[in-house]
Amino acid sequence: MDTLTHDQALTLLDAWIPTLVGESRTTRNVLAAVPVDQGDYRPAEHCKTAMELVRHIAVADNRFVEGVLTGTFPMAGASPAEGASPAEVADWYAAQYAANIDALSRATPEQLVHAMDFRGMFKRPAVMFLMIGLHHTIHHRGQLSSYLRPMGAKVPAIYGESYDSAALKASQAS
Repeated sequence: MDTLTHDQALTLLDAWIPTLVGESRTTRNVLAAVPVDQGDYRPAEHCKTAMELVRHIAVADNRFVEGVLTGTFPMAGASPAEGASPAEVADWYAAQYAANIDALSRATPEQLVHAMDFRGMFKRPAVMFLMIGLHHTIHHRGQLSSYLRPMGAKVPAIYGESYDSAALKASQAS
């Protein structure tokens, strides 16, 4: 899909914003579930640490939306404070993402159809990078969620209840 009409781009945006908002809540919950004392956890030597993933997810998810708004993918930009806890990064992520989605809801058709180059690998209309970014986030969020139990953390509900969220719900009903 190399070109889109303005109407097609606006239709995609309108269809995707609720999905992006819902997925961001799930992402925030996974980021916040990382225990503060387990940031250095990694399942194998070549894997990112839990905190590297937390920060990467928080920053990259926002940068994809910002890229659609600005028409470019900057290598630098806003990021959570160094040394921030997982919960603090999750809060930063949620605040930034909400502001970015608010701005995205006012994007012009011209912004959405603008052909963007992704690091010299391929070009797509800007609006298409919303789903590319979401897939990127889901991929890394899955990695991070698989770290949680070995770190001694609870896995939040992602697509339906997790074992841990169901157990919490059952304990609260008793």
